[in-house]
Amino acid sequence: MVIKTAVIGLGIMGQRMLEHMEQHPEFEVVGIWDPEAGACQAAQRYAPGAVVATDAISAIEIADLVYLACPPAPRKAYALAAAAQDKAVFLEKPLGINVEESLDLVHQLETYGVPCAVNFTQAAGAALTDISAAAKDGTLGVLQGVDIIVTYPHWPRAWQQAADWLRLRKEGGMTREVISHFLFFSLRILGPLELVWAQPDYPAQSDLCETHVAARLANQAGLPVTILGSVGGAQPDRQEVTIKGSKTSRRITDFYRDAVSSGQNFEPIAAEPHNPRATSLKAQLDDLVLLLAGKPNRLATLEEALHVQILIETILKNHPTN
Repeated sequence: MVIKTAVIGLGIMGQRMLEHMEQHPEFEVVGIWDPEAGACQAAQRYAPGAVVATDAISAIEIADLVYLACPPAPRKAYALAAAAQDKAVFLEKPLGINVEESLDLVHQLETYGVPCAVNFTQAAGAALTDISAAAKDGTLGVLQGVDIIVTYPHWPRAWQQAADWLRLRKEGGMTREVISHFLFFSLRILGPLELVWAQPDYPAQSDLCETHVAARLANQAGLPVTILGSVGGAQPDRQEVTIKGSKTSRRITDFYRDAVSSGQNFEPIAAEPHNPRATSLKAQLDDLVLLLAGKPNRLATLEEALHVQILIETILKNHPTN
C-alpha cells in the first residue's frame, strides 16, 4: 500500500519534496495546501491528481502522513493537528524559532506517539553514513573537531527570493536555514554540543536577519566546532563542513560532495551523482518509509532537531547555553 501524503506549504521546498514523492513508488500525494493560490497552482504540475484543499486541516484529514514545508511559525499548530488525528508527521527544519514552544511541541508529539522526523537533508545521505562509520572504525584517526564555513554574495539566494520570510530576523537567515544542517551533521559525529561563544552581526534595519556569524561550540570531550558565516561580496556560494581527524579529514561541500585529505589537497571520494538533489531526497524518502514501518532509520529525530534549534537560537541571541 502506498503512503497517502498531504503537503502543507508549497514554496520551493514543498514543491521539491512533492515532485520526488510523486516519483517514489511508496508515496501518493493526495492533498496539498498553501495560503497562496499561485503556489497551489504551481504545485499541481507535480501532482495533478492531488486535491487542492480549502485549508490545511482539510488536507491533513485525507492523508496518513503530513509533510510540513510551511514557514517555522505555523508548524507547531499543523503538526499537533495532524498528530491528534493519528497522522505521521515529517517536518522541515528548523523545528521552530521559539525554544519553549518547540519543547512543548516535542513533548506533545511524543505523547501522541505518532511517527515523527525532521528533514535534515543529509541525515540519510551516503556522506554522513560513511563519515560516521569512518569516525567509529578509526579511519579518521583521533577526531580533532569540525569547521563550518558558509558564505554568500546575497541572502536569500536567487532561487529563494519568493520566500520573503527568509530575509527577516524573526524566522529567516542563513544560520537557521543552512548552518543548522551542518550543526546536525556535527552532532551526529561528535555527540551533543554546547555553545562556548558566538557573535552574530545584524544590519541597521532591525527586522532583517544576520549578515555575519561566528561561533565556537564544543562536545563533551572538548572537541571544537567552529562556525564562520558571511554575506556580501562578489563570490560564489560556499557551503562546507570539514570533519577533522589525525589520520584523514573529510570535507562535504554543497551538502553532498564528499572529499578526503590525508594532509594534501582534498580529493573526491566518488563520482558525483547525476542528480544530487534527486539522490538525496530519495534517500530521505526511503528512510521515511522505514520510519513509518517502525524500522530503524537514519532520519533526524525530534530530540536532535530540538538540540540543533536550541544551539541556533542561542547563537543568534549571542550568549552561551550554560
